[in-house]
Amino acid sequence: MAFLQRALSLTWRMAATQNLSLSASCAAIQKMTRVRVVDNSALGNTPYHRPPRCIHVYNKSGVGQVGDTILLAIKGQKKKAIIVGQKRPAGCMTPRFDSNNVVLIEDTGNPVGTRIKTPIPAWLRGKGAKYSKVLAIASTLL
Repeated sequence: MAFLQRALSLTWRMAATQNLSLSASCAAIQKMTRVRVVDNSALGNTPYHRPPRCIHVYNKSGVGQVGDTILLAIKGQKKKAIIVGQKRPAGCMTPRFDSNNVVLIEDTGNPVGTRIKTPIPAWLRGKGAKYSKVLAIASTLL
């Protein structure tokens, strides 16, 4: 019994000294992350027993930030989406949201819905013409 107690205390001491933190990687958008569709598209708003999940991030690191394009598995279909908000603050002047928010887009870059229900970061304006159609249907910018 004493051996078991000694082994457990050694394990706890090792874990405490290594400072393991999973909060940053858990809040980032990567493969199998659940997301919330915030536009008024029919595919994103009808209830389904599985939430939409990210199955691929279109960048080199594999971790999505605000403004990145991802591939979603939603209702048995694959759809592209743009990240417009995330739980983890992405950087300077980027607001923190309660959920990971995405807007569904077609392969051409046009948004599927006609209105976005939540505010999106205003600094996406400076990112280029690829976000101009998404910004045009946004109701409010942060």
